[in-house]
Amino acid sequence: MKAIISNKYGTPDVLELQEVTKPIPNDDQILVKIHAASLNYGNLVLLTGKPFLSRFAFGLLKPKYQIPGGDISGTVEAVGKNIQHFKRGDEVFGDLSASGWGGFAEYVTVPEPALVLKPSNISFQEAAAVPMASTTALQSLRKGKITSGQKVLINGASGGVGTFAVQIAKSFGAEVTAVCSTRNVDIVRSLGADDVIDYTKEDFTKSSKQYDLILAVNGYQPISAYKRSLSPNGNYVMVGGSGVQLTEAMVLGPLLSISGNKKMGSFLQRANQNDLMYIKELIEAGKLKPIIDKTFALSEVPNAFRYFEEGHTQGKIVITI
Repeated sequence: MKAIISNKYGTPDVLELQEVTKPIPNDDQILVKIHAASLNYGNLVLLTGKPFLSRFAFGLLKPKYQIPGGDISGTVEAVGKNIQHFKRGDEVFGDLSASGWGGFAEYVTVPEPALVLKPSNISFQEAAAVPMASTTALQSLRKGKITSGQKVLINGASGGVGTFAVQIAKSFGAEVTAVCSTRNVDIVRSLGADDVIDYTKEDFTKSSKQYDLILAVNGYQPISAYKRSLSPNGNYVMVGGSGVQLTEAMVLGPLLSISGNKKMGSFLQRANQNDLMYIKELIEAGKLKPIIDKTFALSEVPNAFRYFEEGHTQGKIVITI
């Protein structure tokens, strides 16, 4: 089978399309014929080995996982004898980040908890855009204790996580303010945002308006500015953005949370089958839809990474296989 191979950390230039042995599932695995995959920030970390601390999970000197790719959609080709909930021919999607990665290939073997049946009302390409970004949005909103009627601000609302976060927050019954650039205002508004702030024209942290929950998905604002924008019992959750933003959330967040009722912290997504099933139900109910910016062929994965690194993706980048 064909697969993208990464034998060393570096730029997209280190990625090679190679012919490798097709995997054979063991008793506890499912063999999936992959139809599509997608890019996430974790893929970039796995490629570059940065930040350096990530190498303790991904391999100190070279990538532990030679075939990158976390999000996939495809068809079940074969199942091990201990598999209970899937059969040959099932259309599935899933997050492989907790089970060895391997999504940028024609086939992959995965454990049963990594997969969920694909939503019936979307394509394989759309399904591949969903798992990691949508569960990141869902889990971070839950960490921020989202409830109906809250005022929620999502900074970085036009990217992969942000587009899902807007829609999921609305499904909870929140009043959503989305922050994005001028070119993304219309699409973010089409996702259901009640208010859209163009950050090139307005700095929300300098407004007197406060929010019950702030999700920092992209960009950078000082954590002290985020705190000012929180309501007295508000929650700030850092999901992504600059390295400085990550450091402030991890180091200063706990300190700023000591006094008063405002809570400041960071968040790390984990693959979760139950959460992905919840997302599937939202999609099939018409409450959530993936936004795809651009698609690339498997042979074009290096170019997909270069495009991703530019940092202006509107929704998700999908790899068709």
